Amino acid sequence: MTSRTSLATPTTPPAAGAPGPAPANKPRDTYRWASRSFALPALAIVAVLLYLPFLWTTYLSFTEFNGLGDPEWVGLEKYREMFADAGFFTSVRNTLLWVVGTLVLPVGLGLFIAVLAHDIKGSFWYRLPFLLPYAISGVAVGVIWTFILQTDGALSEALAFLHLPGTELRWLLDAPLNTLVMIVAATWQGAGVNALLFGIGLQSIPKEPIEAARLDGASGWTLFRTMTWPMLAPLTTVVVGLAIVGSLKTFDIIWAMTKGGPGRSSETLALTMYKETFVNNDYGLGAAVAVLLTVVTVAASVLYLRRQLSDSKEL
Repeated sequence: MTSRTSLATPTTPPAAGAPGPAPANKPRDTYRWASRSFALPALAIVAVLLYLPFLWTTYLSFTEFNGLGDPEWVGLEKYREMFADAGFFTSVRNTLLWVVGTLVLPVGLGLFIAVLAHDIKGSFWYRLPFLLPYAISGVAVGVIWTFILQTDGALSEALAFLHLPGTELRWLLDAPLNTLVMIVAATWQGAGVNALLFGIGLQSIPKEPIEAARLDGASGWTLFRTMTWPMLAPLTTVVVGLAIVGSLKTFDIIWAMTKGGPGRSSETLALTMYKETFVNNDYGLGAAVAVLLTVVTVAASVLYLRRQLSDSKEL
């Protein structure tokens, strides 16, 4: 009769000093903290160059400070002074004009140029003349357009020579005309880069859906509205977001052309902040305007991006 015996494999203990078996799952915290450590230098730079100055500016907005001595805490006095100033609401109006004008003209014109030049052989050369002004600084653009728009300037002389109306207009002296013509100057500078960005977006659109829509009879405006424009939505979000932020902090062109004048008729919030701080030496009031401008810019950006992202999810 055969009996079954169970044989056990003897286990040999590891030798002294020999490494034990590797752990089955190495803790992920080690890798997580190691990867985060690479971001520490960038975070430190952002904190020093962005967050600390903003905190200092916020503190100054609650103080009376002329740049000399120690700031004197006054609470909300500077914010009350800001909202009590009639010129402040002129700055708000002009800032809103810049936001609307920048969205309608540079972005709209850039999209129009990109669509017209799309699928045309040598389309880059069609966009190049519109792109060249972007290489010029805002101050240089202001100087050029001041020469054109000043009283008895190039535009008035040309209109008089051609016997056209408009020679009596004071382009840079009457509000809100001065703000509108400065938006035109900014459009001359910024439309080309928007056309370039939209052109890149048009090139990235797959051709198959467009061809299918054309086979179904769509063309022209219908094709653009139903197919091309929805597929440009991600790039449009970026272009419009940059335009909103840029228009809220516009400074260089306005300062070069009118310095916010005559009086304060063409001031924006960015110019009010600068003039109160460095011209009137009221650092507290200038800091209050800076804090308000920062809050408005961040809020507008966040609300716009959230709206666009929610629309993208629905699509």
